[in-house]
Amino acid sequence: MTITTLGIDLAKTSFQVHGADARGNKVLAKSLTRTKMIEFIAKLPPCTIAMEACGSSHHFGRKFTLMGHTVKMIAPQYVKPFVKTQKNDRNDAEAIVEASLRPSMHFVAIKTVEQQDLQFLHRVRQRLVAARTALINEMRGTLAEYGIVIAMGPANLKKALPIVLSTSSELTSNLRLLIEDLSVELAQMEDRITKMDKKIEAIFKASESAQRIAEIEGVGVLTATAIVAAVGDAKQFKNSRQMSAWLGLVPRQNSTGGRTTLLGITKRGDRYLRMLLIHGGRAAVRAAQNKADARAEWIKDKALRRGNNRAAVAVANKNARIIWKLLSSGESYKKAG
Repeated sequence: MTITTLGIDLAKTSFQVHGADARGNKVLAKSLTRTKMIEFIAKLPPCTIAMEACGSSHHFGRKFTLMGHTVKMIAPQYVKPFVKTQKNDRNDAEAIVEASLRPSMHFVAIKTVEQQDLQFLHRVRQRLVAARTALINEMRGTLAEYGIVIAMGPANLKKALPIVLSTSSELTSNLRLLIEDLSVELAQMEDRITKMDKKIEAIFKASESAQRIAEIEGVGVLTATAIVAAVGDAKQFKNSRQMSAWLGLVPRQNSTGGRTTLLGITKRGDRYLRMLLIHGGRAAVRAAQNKADARAEWIKDKALRRGNNRAAVAVANKNARIIWKLLSSGESYKKAG
């Protein structure tokens, strides 16, 4: 029995493995516990191990690579078409092997521990920001029910709250106490977000790649560190357009019979990264109004012909391509003259 490709359907305790030889024929199919699975793979001669990119896949990818195996991770949506008849662990493991053997298949790069740490830091920060926004909206909405209207934004709320709490006669004693409690909660959230920002800033200052990316107009500390955490080695993408497509920033197609129809952007991939790049694009569009270099003229022309929102997406797309070039070549960014 010579296994050249081993597909693993990952789980918490029960792992289904499917082994195939060089011709793709099944030579092994069985279920193993977590401990037994690791022991089995440790004794296995070097081969290709295929898995879906899901929870714990990067951990196992690093572990199996250290054992001398070649690990290939596949996005779940690319595995689904290869599942035969009923969906179960056995068929899923076989489908993973079938998908990994396709010559045109795209694979997911294994993240390092440092990348996962930074990515988790970004996710926690984003959750706190969303919770802060929800809390602010709750406070503004509640006060509006009592005839007190506060402008949007954290700064406006913080400025207005002390005045409202000390002078407004519309508030009942119960509501006044509740708003004070929510104000304390809001301050605690902002302290936590500030701490997260400081941690990200420290990682940024220690990352040469992130600092080179941040030289691009419309790319800041958050975007640069998030890109480094998510992408890592940009050479996994064949060209800059492939990375831009991975981020969902290229036009969606609905073409047939030689007739090409381009629609809005695909919005595939990491929504958080795309959001950061587009927000940075909006900042670049605003800043371009006071500049006269070649890049600014291009942005202003886009904004004039297509509007600010489309121009922001165009800048995000261009920035993603520039980021690929900087990460894959190691070059520094050269600003437009």
